[in-house]
Amino acid sequence: MNLPKKEATLGAAHSPLTTLVVQALRERILSGAIPPGERLVESRLSDELGVSRMPVREALRQLAAEGLVTIEPRRGASVTAFSPEQVRELVEVRATLEGLNAKLAAQRHDERQIADMEKILAEGTRLATSADHATLLLMNQRFHDALGSIAANSVLQDIMRSLRDRTALLFTPLNRERGQQNWDEHAAILRAVIKGDAELASLLAMRHVYNAAQMEP
Repeated sequence: MNLPKKEATLGAAHSPLTTLVVQALRERILSGAIPPGERLVESRLSDELGVSRMPVREALRQLAAEGLVTIEPRRGASVTAFSPEQVRELVEVRATLEGLNAKLAAQRHDERQIADMEKILAEGTRLATSADHATLLLMNQRFHDALGSIAANSVLQDIMRSLRDRTALLFTPLNRERGQQNWDEHAAILRAVIKGDAELASLLAMRHVYNAAQMEP
């Protein structure tokens, strides 16, 4: 007898389960599929993902360390929800660090790295108004990671990587309407980097963060 084919679950995959669960939950959170404040029930997630509760528990702990999840005694885990004051603080810090990142990139760029960024910019611009949110999120990350590679400061990149995930929670609802504008701003930043104008690159990168958050500096 032929049994109906079941939808593939993470439990059927061969990669480390905790890593897969982290990736799956991070994508759901950053896409807005699981909104800020919503509870993350281990048993429900375990059933949905086709894994035991242990990798789900470990994944929630890792996401809590990244700031995407909040775990409270007796209440369990939920997607992190920031207060207006926390939002302002996060945006201020990210804008400052993105400005430094772009400034260093303008000072240290080389032709090969610039060529790689131009390819990312062209692809991101092409997809800006047609791709799904997960793809746009990935392209945005590729652009900023490439800019960080040019800046060549590993300490700054470690800090930025964590901060970008946390602030993505703030930008997700807004960025759905900013697809083309985001990539226009990326293009302006890259032009300043190519020219070696460190101060302009820094200013544009800082403004880009405030624009994405729809806040005034």
